Amino acid sequence: MSFTAPITLPPLGDGQGRPGSTPGPFPWVGLIALAAAVFLSVTSEMLPTGLLPDMSRSLGVSEAQVGLLVSWFAFTVVLTSTSLAHLTRRLPRHGLIVLVLVVLAVSNVLTAVAPNYAFMVGGRILGGMAHGLFWAVVGAYAAHLVPREQIGRAVAITVSGGTLAFVLGVPLATAAGHLLGWRLSFIALAVLMLLGAVVVWRFLPHVSHYGARRTDAEATEATEATEATEAAEAAALAAAEPAAVPALETAAEPRRDPTMPAVILLCSITALTMVGHYTFYTYIAPFLIDGMGVDGAAVAPLLFAYGIAGAVGLVLSGTVFGPRPQLGLVIGIAVSAISVSVLALFASTLPVAIGAFVLWGLAFGTLPPLLQTRLLRTASRRIRDTASAIYTTAFNAGIGGGALLGAALLNTVGMPAVPLAYIGILSLAFVLVIVSHAVTCRRAV
Repeated sequence: MSFTAPITLPPLGDGQGRPGSTPGPFPWVGLIALAAAVFLSVTSEMLPTGLLPDMSRSLGVSEAQVGLLVSWFAFTVVLTSTSLAHLTRRLPRHGLIVLVLVVLAVSNVLTAVAPNYAFMVGGRILGGMAHGLFWAVVGAYAAHLVPREQIGRAVAITVSGGTLAFVLGVPLATAAGHLLGWRLSFIALAVLMLLGAVVVWRFLPHVSHYGARRTDAEATEATEATEATEAAEAAALAAAEPAAVPALETAAEPRRDPTMPAVILLCSITALTMVGHYTFYTYIAPFLIDGMGVDGAAVAPLLFAYGIAGAVGLVLSGTVFGPRPQLGLVIGIAVSAISVSVLALFASTLPVAIGAFVLWGLAFGTLPPLLQTRLLRTASRRIRDTASAIYTTAFNAGIGGGALLGAALLNTVGMPAVPLAYIGILSLAFVLVIVSHAVTCRRAV
């Protein structure tokens, strides 16, 4: 049994999802539209982190409870994405992305008008369902628009929407929340979601998928094209990337694919990394105010600086580290752990703390695109959608688990323990990255 409904697309095509022997122009417009959708979705997921103190006062609940809104959202993704992907497996991918953006808009409206905490949790659960389905589709959409050698570039462009959510989305919404009230921030985001749905509908190329009904002749032709493409990819990998995990037999089911163990290991590393990050980042606003002693009005500019640094990290992931994702992961995790260590030790020394905070943003900005690039390069072509679904589950389990762990630490031992937990968890992730690379290389010999 596969982990999600197969949504495999035709092999190397013309950049518009159509099979063909010669790749077409690089689909810049489509990928930018996809990045815009990612920007809105990630902003919706992470907005409570910037407005946490304001929402806590307004709803009459603790900051830890508001932080748990991130957990409700993320765990809903984990629990519903696979079943929703299965139920919608025959729907066009393009239309599905438009639909989930509309549902996310409704979720943000419900959050904005919530009279109490329980109602708000319901709105976040609805958003989590839409978000999980969104990533089950988007995770592989970019990879299927381009040839294999351009996957890193396409993923970097798509993931840039998430980075821009941290650069612009969350900081601007946080600033608007401080000026106009947090409820209006969610309303404004809902309006942008509807505009984003229009942009995706107009500019994102359509793609066909195997979940749709097709004739026997079409299915046979698609299967033969896939086998021919994967044979060519395997030959190219053998010549150019001897250390990579090859895409082998296409007749086996996804769970028996020889690349699946490596996919599971990489997704485990992803989950662990996200647990560490969101243990701390979810509660970054109270840390900045109480731990570093900055004014509440300075939270948005600091988040903006963090996001700008993350954008630089994204550029590095797509240029310097794109061809060498293992090196990028090692450096990114190590620098993230070191910068948070400095931030925790020198929180009261503002210039040092701010420098460490920005460095943390730069280092962590490299990690999500590098993790996904390595995953898509490791997984065989025919299980990319399954691998992306597992990655989405791992990523969101990490977000939810991190927010939950951070809340537990905040309520028991206090804020000083939160960055220490981050450092310990990322140190473990660092060791697993080294071990996973050694094991993969050994198996490839």
